[in-house]
Amino acid sequence: MKLIIISGRSGSGKTIALHVLEDLGYNCIDGVPFQLLEQLIDTIDAENNKVAISLDVRNLPTETSAIEQLLASLKNKIAIEIIYIDAITTELIRRYSETRRLHPLSKQKLSLSQALELENELLQPIRSCAALSVDTTTLSIHNLSERIKIHLQGSSKSKLLIIFQSFGFKYMHPEDADYIFDVRFLPNPHWEPELQKFSGLDQPIKDYLDSFSLVKQTANQIENLFHSWLPHLETNNRNYVTIAIGCTGGKHRSVYLTEQIAARFKQKYQVQIEHKCLKEQ
Repeated sequence: MKLIIISGRSGSGKTIALHVLEDLGYNCIDGVPFQLLEQLIDTIDAENNKVAISLDVRNLPTETSAIEQLLASLKNKIAIEIIYIDAITTELIRRYSETRRLHPLSKQKLSLSQALELENELLQPIRSCAALSVDTTTLSIHNLSERIKIHLQGSSKSKLLIIFQSFGFKYMHPEDADYIFDVRFLPNPHWEPELQKFSGLDQPIKDYLDSFSLVKQTANQIENLFHSWLPHLETNNRNYVTIAIGCTGGKHRSVYLTEQIAARFKQKYQVQIEHKCLKEQ
C-alpha cells in the first residue's frame, strides 16, 4: 500500500486536492494529529486500501526536526508519496482576504504575511520530499484536478460513473437527475390485463415492448445521444452523471428501457441501476 500525503501552505488548495483523491477511490482523512499517524497506519489493511491524508501546520509538530523524524518513521513502515500544494504569498493573502478566515498560526500573534512565512519554513522538510509540487497561483480548480490525476494515473480522465434511474411520474420526480426522459408516449403494458402483474424486469414485458419499433428507436436515440455527449462530460471533470427515465408508474416501460440502455454502456463505463418505484408497488 502507498500512502498519499497532501501538504502545503494554508489556502493553497489542499482540500481540493484531497477531494480529487477521494473521487479517485482513496480513503481520505483530513487533519489527523501527527501523534496518531503511526497508530493509524498500523490499523490500515495494507492490501485493500488506498489512503490519502493531509499534513499541514494544524496537525504537525512545531519543530522542523520533529517533522523530519516523523517522515523518516513513516517511510520505515510504508511507502509514502507526497504531493505539495502551494501558491505565491501575495496570492495566499488575497485568498485569505476574500474568505476572511484566520490562518492556523494567527494565535501566535503573527501578521498574515509572517504566519505564511513561518508556515513555509515549518513545511520545508515535507516540501523537499515531494514527488509532485503544484503551484496553484494561476490554476483553476479544474486545472489542479487535472495535474493530480495525470500524476497519479497518467490521464486526467476518471472512469465516469453513469447512474441510470427508472421512476414513475405518478409517484415522484427525481431531484438528483442530470437528464430526464419521459417515455409515457410508448405503448403501455399496463393496459394489457395479463401483463399488469409483471415489471419491466420480467420476460413477458420485455417480449411485449420488443415488438414495437418505436420502443427500439427510443432506446437507440437515447443511447446515441449519450455516446456523443459522455466524452465531453468526462473532459469537463465530471465523475458521475445521472440519467432518469420515467413512465407513468415506474413499473414497466421505464424499467425496461433503463435496463436496456444501461446494458449498452457497461463495457466502457461504470454503471449503476436504480429502480426508484419498483419497491413501492
